[in-house]
Amino acid sequence: MTRLNLYRIGILVLTAWFFSGCRLHAQNKTHQEDLSGLRPVFHDTLRIKPKRIIRQVPATHTVNARLDSVLDSIARFNLSRTFADGFTIQVYSGTSKEEAMNTKKKMMEQAEDLMADLQYNQPKFRVKSGNYYTRMEAQRDLVRIRRLFPNAILVPEKIPVR
Repeated sequence: MTRLNLYRIGILVLTAWFFSGCRLHAQNKTHQEDLSGLRPVFHDTLRIKPKRIIRQVPATHTVNARLDSVLDSIARFNLSRTFADGFTIQVYSGTSKEEAMNTKKKMMEQAEDLMADLQYNQPKFRVKSGNYYTRMEAQRDLVRIRRLFPNAILVPEKIPVR
């Protein structure tokens, strides 16, 4: 016998064995086994019921004068802050003043609700729009502006606090 014939006979035997096992399901016979004798039995008298423990926190951990002074100093610091970390949308950056002015004019015409700001930091002119505290806030306007100006980018910047 050749190897190919042995291989075919093996496949035939495995297929017959597999389908003979499926015959039980084809005849809708069910197999039942009683396992109730093997299951553990629990009695209510053996269960331990936990006692509810209520702990009271002593009054030494409440707000006191020392904590009030720390909170006041934080509030004073926050009042003195004039700038915060945030984002702006940069629409144009280049050395041409006329192109920067045209970009600002087009921005004001196309998106009336967004203010365009022209800045000159030697040697570049920059046209920026918006002050956003988070990247998520800026993303919606960035998508809108990119339809008009595909090169618009989000720039991290210090923005004034109102």
